[in-house]
Amino acid sequence: MSKIQEVASAVEMGKSKIVGGLTQEALNEGASAVDVLNAMIDAMGVVGEKFKNNEIFVPEMLVAARAMKKGVEVLKPHLASGEAGKAGKVIIGTVAGDLHDIGKNLVAMMIESAGFEVIDLGVDVPTEKFLEALKANPDVKIVALSALLTTTMPAMKATVEALNALENRGAIKVMVGGAPITQAFADEIGADAYTADAASAAQKAKELAA
Repeated sequence: MSKIQEVASAVEMGKSKIVGGLTQEALNEGASAVDVLNAMIDAMGVVGEKFKNNEIFVPEMLVAARAMKKGVEVLKPHLASGEAGKAGKVIIGTVAGDLHDIGKNLVAMMIESAGFEVIDLGVDVPTEKFLEALKANPDVKIVALSALLTTTMPAMKATVEALNALENRGAIKVMVGGAPITQAFADEIGADAYTADAASAAQKAKELAA
């Protein structure tokens, strides 16, 4: 098994204690940082598939994502700046009135694992804050909104309406998700995409940004 494969398998198993060391060893042996990064992204893809098939659950997925973070920390200085965010920039947040962040954090980690730079606005994010973040980062490709309560679905609708009214709306994609959200609701409010889980969200983000 090559060092790169060892790194990938450590990420898949969520062994954060050894990922950093293995990543360094792979680099010392001459592996390119990009190759190591791509192997980790692939490993997270496997984790995502297992999650979709209910073979593993949220805790295992969080553990794998944390392990990947440890590896990426070692790679950062060796990656051309922007390599880790080469897929583009994504703004993510849980809408106003909603304080849930586990799902959003999971999606943020999976999207980051897919090669995006993620700007996480946190929870209970008012529409204005999403708009301000977009102004400050005109190169953002995707805005992802999360809502976990039926009572905060109107806030999601209001935010999407505000985004849809932007002059440069054509340049961004709006993704929505969360327990009460459905494809029908996403269509009704004018979002570009709805995904049911974090792994699909990362996949969808890659398609939308391509």
